[in-house]
Formats: sequence, structure tokens, C-alpha cells
Amino acid sequence: MSQLDIFNQQSPTNNSFDEFIASMMAMNNDPLAKAGTNIVICRGNPNAKLMLVGEAPGPQENIQGKPFVGRAGQLLDKIFAAVDFNLEQDVFITNSVFRMPPGEDGKAFRKPRSEEIEHYRQYLNEIIRLVDPHIILLSGNVACHSLLGKTGITKLRGQWTQLGRRWVMPIFHPSYLLRNPSRNPGSPKALMWDDIREVRRKYDQLLSTAA
Repeated sequence: MSQLDIFNQQSPTNNSFDEFIASMMAMNNDPLAKAGTNIVICRGNPNAKLMLVGEAPGPQENIQGKPFVGRAGQLLDKIFAAVDFNLEQDVFITNSVFRMPPGEDGKAFRKPRSEEIEHYRQYLNEIIRLVDPHIILLSGNVACHSLLGKTGITKLRGQWTQLGRRWVMPIFHPSYLLRNPSRNPGSPKALMWDDIREVRRKYDQLLSTAA
């Protein structure tokens, strides 16, 4: 099955989603299974038409079992709220890699490796099929690598790609915004504000067309 086929498929019942998530929680032979970290899959509404795909869990996510719950997640919540997205109703958030990669060189965790991204892609594709969103936001280079086969977020961000019935846009990861706090024109935060307003516009357009 090609990536385009996956993006075109529609969702079966919610029970299938619940069963698939339960099967993921029981995984014990994935590449990071021996790392001693927890499986962190999703939060939000599995019936939402807007999906955000992040990178991999960090320490707080590993503890709480949900993606984007640390400082970066708190900023992400504020970004969505600024354009009137309700995080409990309008958005479904998941990962590209579902366990926190173990730390090295004195760091608490590391970036996912290519083989890890590629292994977990099959699970991400199935989540996309089951949730069936209209819009997918790719937060950071790992998510772009997983679903687009590309990296270079500063060039990719803000650009729509239509894959089958779905619209995909890369955006900055909120942790990058935390490291670059300037709000000056052309800064990452200013560009993110442009991007999230465009997401709101596209979301409203697609939902009005589907109504």
C-alpha cells in the first residue's frame, strides 16, 4: 500500500480505533521497547478533523503518558487557543515515535533515529487512517521525515501539500519557539502565528465545504 493510498482511506468505527490503541499499548518488540520508557500515543478527540503529529515523547510525556504535556505542550495549547481551536474537541495529537529515545552524552533523551522513525511509521499511518482527519500538521523535522520523507522545517513550514483527500502542513515544533522567543517580524514565533491563522482559514473552508 502506497502512502497516497493510506491518505485516501476512510476511517472504520471508533471501536477499531480503541482496539488498535490497546494493541499498541501492549507492544514489546518495537525498537525502543528495551529503553525502559513508556508508550505515549495520543491525546485529544479521535473524531477531530485536525491532527497534529509531533516527534517523540520527552521526560514529562514519558511520565504522564500523553504527548505535548511539558513546556512545549503548554505553548502548543496556547497557540491553538489563540485561533479558537478547542483542544478537547477540535484537535487530535499524536507522535511520530511512540517511546522516548534514551539519553546519551549526558542528555535525558535524544532525537529519534531514522530506523526508529521508519519502524513506527506503520503505526502512525494506521492512526491517520482510523482518525481520518482533513488536516494534518507536522510539528518538526521528525514528523516531516516520517510522513513526507523530507526534512528542513524552515523551508517546509507554512506550505500546504495535498495527499489524497488530506491537507498537510509542516509547522515549527513549539520547543523551537521556546528557544527563539523573539516576536519580531520574520521570527519563528511570528511565522508560526501566520501559519496557525492559515490553518484556521483552511479548516473553516474545508468544514464549510463538507457541510
